[in-house]
Amino acid sequence: MDTRQLETLLAISQHGGFAAAAQAVNLTASAVSQQIAALEAEVGAQLFDRGRRPPVLTAKGAEMVRSAQSILQIVTDTKASVTGGQVRGTLAFGSLRTGANSLVPRSLAALRNSFPDLNFRIRVGMSEELMSEVVSGQLDAALVADHVAVPNSLRWTAVVTEPLIVLTPPGTGAISMDDLVRAVPYIRYRTQVPLARQIDTEFARLGASPRQVVSVNTMLAVVGCVQAGLGFAIIPQIALQDMITASLDWFPFGAPPIHRRLGVVQRVNSGREGVLAALVEALTHHGRPRDDQD
Repeated sequence: MDTRQLETLLAISQHGGFAAAAQAVNLTASAVSQQIAALEAEVGAQLFDRGRRPPVLTAKGAEMVRSAQSILQIVTDTKASVTGGQVRGTLAFGSLRTGANSLVPRSLAALRNSFPDLNFRIRVGMSEELMSEVVSGQLDAALVADHVAVPNSLRWTAVVTEPLIVLTPPGTGAISMDDLVRAVPYIRYRTQVPLARQIDTEFARLGASPRQVVSVNTMLAVVGCVQAGLGFAIIPQIALQDMITASLDWFPFGAPPIHRRLGVVQRVNSGREGVLAALVEALTHHGRPRDDQD
């Protein structure tokens, strides 16, 4: 039994299938199957019911998942303790897509002077799955949104409070929200994420029913659709960091304007308190408007 097999087992449990797990851990589907078969042979138990599609965990498999979470957390914390984890090894950090475009890379770059021997692994995903991977020890910490339930085993530290803005296509000019909804199609960000739910809630409160023209699952694509003139969109202001959007206008969303908070989740007893504290400070600094960073 090795940690790679345990990480693969957790990935299958978290992502709902062998194929999705293979993509998450950057392996082929056959390699995932081989790792699980080897793990089953070693523990002498069938971990998945392969008679169902997709295969589901057996009772023994669910028990093994719980053990794997504890084992991986012990391994992670032990490595950090023995090596002085703040200064060497690999920091595994998860991030929402909006943070991964600019905020997280800029913040990690800021750590290089203080931790020159530290390597980084960035995992991009949704808040709920990233938190699960922090709990299991697959990630040291993650940048997530605040509209999710944080487990008791994790600590959440706010780093960014950002406004949501209405991004309008070229040629729209000054326009009220009511007129925009009536005249211009709406580009929807993917559903089933906290940001989308927050936007839908505010639309309902405003009594607005925008006419959806397209739905996409990355902020980069949302901004691209607006630039192409397909419609307007609601985005967090951080999504415009380092983008060339001179042709686009925007104004605050909501009355009063609403904001989204991002924070870092980490295990309550983490072996990497020093480097994570420095990362929180860097994220807080680079998450502020550029004029306030000097």
